[in-house]
Amino acid sequence: MRLRIVFNNDNKGGIVPFYHQYLISNLMEELIADLPAKFRNFSSYNFSGLKGQIKVSREGLQYLSSKVTLVFSCSNQEFVDAFLSVLFRKEKIKIGELILIPDMVEREPDMSFTEEIKYVCIAPIIVSNKAIAEPDGKRFISPFTDEFSDFLYEMTISKMEESSKFPSSELSSFYKFQIVPDKEYLEKIKEGDKKFARIYPVYENGSKLELRGYTFPFTLYADRKVHEFVYENGMGAFSHRGFGMVDLADHLQKQKTVPYNFAMII
Repeated sequence: MRLRIVFNNDNKGGIVPFYHQYLISNLMEELIADLPAKFRNFSSYNFSGLKGQIKVSREGLQYLSSKVTLVFSCSNQEFVDAFLSVLFRKEKIKIGELILIPDMVEREPDMSFTEEIKYVCIAPIIVSNKAIAEPDGKRFISPFTDEFSDFLYEMTISKMEESSKFPSSELSSFYKFQIVPDKEYLEKIKEGDKKFARIYPVYENGSKLELRGYTFPFTLYADRKVHEFVYENGMGAFSHRGFGMVDLADHLQKQKTVPYNFAMII
């Protein structure tokens, strides 16, 4: 399921870094440490950066709105309820200069998937992993190459296997997987002297990695179950660190959110 966690902003005008997923990730780890033991090492979730009315400054992103939203996605409802229980026990949390007060949770409607869907990136996609030497992690891989699609296919199937939700016979049937970048968008980015692939810091097990992340619209051709998994769990590596969250480019399919009344189980 995909949720929107809404906070009241108690420090309007506060600034957070342009890339602040690592701050949210640190907060996630602190909250998960207070969960039951079976969830202490749980990492099958994904999240966005903070959403709100933003002004770009030299120091970072200045949040001017009274409400700030975090998109959070996870397919394990028991974990979700436990996590929200701990979060909403907090009177306030701090991310950068923002002082945020947990307010409410909304659930986005379940999506209807086809085998061909165009996505936009809410967070950069990491086409690498911690097992790769850092210089290789920074290497640029053209999104138009088979290598790019193959790398993401292997990571997606690996995560689907780790979820224990798909038998090996079914996983082997998910051989169709092709990413087609939005060529027009990338040409405009190039003409505007902008970048769609940057180096991002990734913090894992106390170590800092520097890996390349990609942000661009693309069409994915894959089985419907693969689409559903990618939508809920993110694309690429380090989803639990705030990377790889995608959204459907066509918002017409989306309906209004509904309140999510989670069980305060902790």
